[in-house]
Amino acid sequence: MNTKNKFFISCEEAKHICDKTQYGEASFWEKVKLNVRLSWCRITRAYSSNNNKLTKLVEKSNIDAMEKDKKDEMQRKLQEEMSKY
Repeated sequence: MNTKNKFFISCEEAKHICDKTQYGEASFWEKVKLNVRLSWCRITRAYSSNNNKLTKLVEKSNIDAMEKDKKDEMQRKLQEEMSKY
C-alpha cells in the first residue's frame, strides 16, 4: 500500500470512522485519516457535523429509560399472553 492510499479513505469508510469516533472506539490512525478526509470533503464534513449535533442532543435530552426489572416483567407477561394462543 503506498503512502497516498494510507491517508485517503472512501466516504463510506470515513462515515464509519466518524461513528466510531463518536463512541470513543476509533484508533489514533483512524482519526488521522478521518481528519485528512474532513479537510477536503464537504459531504464527510456535513455527516460529521450532523453526527456531533445528534450526540449533543441525545446527551442533553436526559431521557429516562425503563428499569430492567420492569422491562423483564413486561416481557414475561407478553410471553405468557402469547403462549395462550
